[in-house]
Amino acid sequence: MLSRRAFMATTAAAAAVGTLPFARPAKAASGDLTIGYIADFPNASVFAIAEDQKLWDAEGLKPDLKVFTNGPIQIQAMGAGSLNFGTIGPGALWLPASGRAKVIGVNDIGFSDRIIAQPEIGSIADLKGKKIGVPQGTSGDMILRLGLAKAGLKLSDVQIVPMDPSTVVAAFSSKQIDAAGLWYPLIDVIKARVPNLKELIGNKDFYPDTSFINTYVARNEIVAQDPKLVTSFIRVMKKAMDYRVANIDRSVELTAKFLNAPLQATSNVAHSRKMLTSKELEGFAKDGTVDKWLTQFNTMFKEFGMLPNPLPPAQYNANDLFIQA
Repeated sequence: MLSRRAFMATTAAAAAVGTLPFARPAKAASGDLTIGYIADFPNASVFAIAEDQKLWDAEGLKPDLKVFTNGPIQIQAMGAGSLNFGTIGPGALWLPASGRAKVIGVNDIGFSDRIIAQPEIGSIADLKGKKIGVPQGTSGDMILRLGLAKAGLKLSDVQIVPMDPSTVVAAFSSKQIDAAGLWYPLIDVIKARVPNLKELIGNKDFYPDTSFINTYVARNEIVAQDPKLVTSFIRVMKKAMDYRVANIDRSVELTAKFLNAPLQATSNVAHSRKMLTSKELEGFAKDGTVDKWLTQFNTMFKEFGMLPNPLPPAQYNANDLFIQA
């Protein structure tokens, strides 16, 4: 299953970048600090900030950054031993839940997913019997399932049409489907063609009980063998996230330059996210909120048929390392 980030590569904000060299010597070998990321604002911004603010230098680290199009490929690289850290979206969380990596912290929360409908449809209840396009196994699929359930509908009450994201855009625009589970910026593309479409429900309607989180992940072996390196990595990410919250416009500029992406497209993505401070996230880790979010994703992955027996979050979420860092 691909996360939504797999499809962000089709947008201007997801311009590919290569491995970025850093000049200073490191206490940890670069082979230990191999880091994957997805080329979009939420996942790349922390690395753009860390570079600009010399946060790696403060930890005596030299990162080896590698760009990926989605989370599952990063987890695959971890399994092959070629990657120790990464950033993934909510659709890929089934992989840590299957024991293939550890979650070591939350990055941010996405508010860009929606159930959208043709102008004549007034509510989710009106979708009964209607044809709905959705990229299966993505956050669009998740928001659709959550929205239908909230309205008392089952998947069997509607006609689900599996489509890739670009096909959803075309099918909705040409009125071949009545509704869709999709996300911004692709919804912006549809709005240019169907300006009076309806947005029936979105991520914010479920926050904070259910949150579409991006997370930092690490290879199981590096967590077991070098927790000090893991906490150093987390410490850099915390500082970068705090800078991002305090300096959002500057963070957008840094990220656009880092990705060689259009400034406006990068800004649009940035403002569809909820950026949290390290203290807020520590609180969520301590009070069980993060484990609650992961438990809800486990339930969804079971319902998707992707993971019959997910591990409990306590077995793959390293809350203690995030709090200690």
